[in-house]
Amino acid sequence: MKEILTHINGVPIHRNFVENLPYNPHLKTLLKEKRRAGILGEVLFWKKVRAGIFHNIDFDRQRIIGSYIVDFYVKTLGLIIEIDGSSHDEKQVYDGIRQEYLESLGLLIFRISDFDMRNNIGLVMKDLEYFIIQHFGTTPSSKIP
Repeated sequence: MKEILTHINGVPIHRNFVENLPYNPHLKTLLKEKRRAGILGEVLFWKKVRAGIFHNIDFDRQRIIGSYIVDFYVKTLGLIIEIDGSSHDEKQVYDGIRQEYLESLGLLIFRISDFDMRNNIGLVMKDLEYFIIQHFGTTPSSKIP
């Protein structure tokens, strides 16, 4: 059994640390620019999760994985959170290739629309809790006797 990271709504959440992720150091400059850009949905999400205030889970903002920069990453879960704004409207093929690559590394991706982040933040955070419970939690009904 994997080590318990935290509990969400009474459900134990188990660590799922994905090791040896590829890293492209040539993206460091772009990473700094993205952090400074401060897209509203990302800033709002960061305020909800920074410093472990979301169930004591540590989130990294703007993390390089391979040749991509993801919006948020939870290394103890192998979980990526992407906040999709209007820039993603014409990039479905690119986003699909990117997602397939990241998932091939053993990572899970939770997508949020920038609109929902700005207008339904409470619901988004509940959806994130449910996603984490569903993928990393152990409920009494899922235990094998």
